Amino acid sequence: MALTGKTNDEKIWNYLKSNGFNEFGTAGLMGNLYAESGLKPTNLQNSSEKKLGLTDDTYTAAVDNGDYQNFVKDGAGYGLAQWTYWSRKQKLLTFVRAKKTSIGDMETQLAFLVKELKQSYYSVYQILRTAGSVAEASNAVLLQFERPADQSTAVQKKRASYGQNYYEKFVGGTKSMSRKRSEIVAQAQSWIGCKEADGSHKKIIDLYNNHKPLARGYKVKYTDAWCATFASACAIAKGYTDIIPTECGCDKLIALFQTLGCWVENDAYVPSPGDYIFYDWQDSGVGDNKGSSDHVGVVEKVEGALITVIEGNYSNAVKRRSLAVNGKYIRGFGVPKYDKEASVKPATPAAPSTPATKKKYVLKNGSAKVGYATSRNNSLAGTYVTTSDLNMRTGAGTGNTVILTLLEGAEVKCYGYYSTKDGVKWYLVAIDKYAGFVNSKWLKKK
Repeated sequence: MALTGKTNDEKIWNYLKSNGFNEFGTAGLMGNLYAESGLKPTNLQNSSEKKLGLTDDTYTAAVDNGDYQNFVKDGAGYGLAQWTYWSRKQKLLTFVRAKKTSIGDMETQLAFLVKELKQSYYSVYQILRTAGSVAEASNAVLLQFERPADQSTAVQKKRASYGQNYYEKFVGGTKSMSRKRSEIVAQAQSWIGCKEADGSHKKIIDLYNNHKPLARGYKVKYTDAWCATFASACAIAKGYTDIIPTECGCDKLIALFQTLGCWVENDAYVPSPGDYIFYDWQDSGVGDNKGSSDHVGVVEKVEGALITVIEGNYSNAVKRRSLAVNGKYIRGFGVPKYDKEASVKPATPAAPSTPATKKKYVLKNGSAKVGYATSRNNSLAGTYVTTSDLNMRTGAGTGNTVILTLLEGAEVKCYGYYSTKDGVKWYLVAIDKYAGFVNSKWLKKK
């Protein structure tokens, strides 16, 4: 494939785009290549020039004509991506010789770059094809492909800015720098099903550990609790670490949100998708919880009085949880300063399930905090009608506090979440602004 364009950056942009990378991915990759080599395919690492007594041109010529035989193991970065490690330089040299071109040939290096990404860094390759922002693509290349010694937030921002310059040059506009709630939610959704049992959670831990500087200098182990690591990795993957702090501990993450001015202490706050929800499993359910946090997740959606959350390290996996607004165990919320996004609907109370003129329930303890459901079955989702007067409780079983009594014929909404007590399913349902558990035996699906 012949290169097209008048300048190096135009040629590289066109080549990468033609190989399936989207505009964000192409810009993010180019920003990193610029940082590494200035987009010069014959670039020899500056510190190696003095050490070897060679310039870009003399080094390239010596490798081409065979006068220099230590290309593979000299530890000198070379080319567009500054290939340095011996096995990668060996593969580059073998590829170039098979093509019978110069080691400094731009088209050959680009072909090798795409091949290497596709075969040895497939997760990065896929991100470059589907990235939703320049920062997301840039961070993927920096943290998982280039992996320089300095991977700090400052370096991430600088490389993303280089990529942004290319985006604006070849596409125009600055929309790739926006911070969207939907992007964080999508990232969390993409990891649902990752678990310790098959090791698929390791990619989340690795992404977090590759982000520099590490919070408190601690490298998370695969056997550590990883809920906060998961929450942080969502931000790292999308390049949102300027608005979402990174930490492997829940209380430390809360403190960082507080420092950013992005913390909501009120348990009764109705969150929006992309907000971070923190839990305290020792919550008594009385008053506003201000205890130590044990767990964290990313809010996926709010439907009426029910919050759906995606959490890492939920039973050693990435899973969904559903709980009531102002439910028991809520510690508080991290609320990143996202940009406005028309596609994300704000949380709204559920619409009345029956005409307002008809009494639907008798309120008993509307401020009681509700526990969370332990199971989910999508086939159970739907609207139900009570077949008799029925108590809605804070948990599964008659030993829990009654929130209200649903009158016969009242309609409630279930989103598929439930808990089981003594072999009986108790559905987590919502009516108006209230949510709680009811015995499924006294419900009929519409």
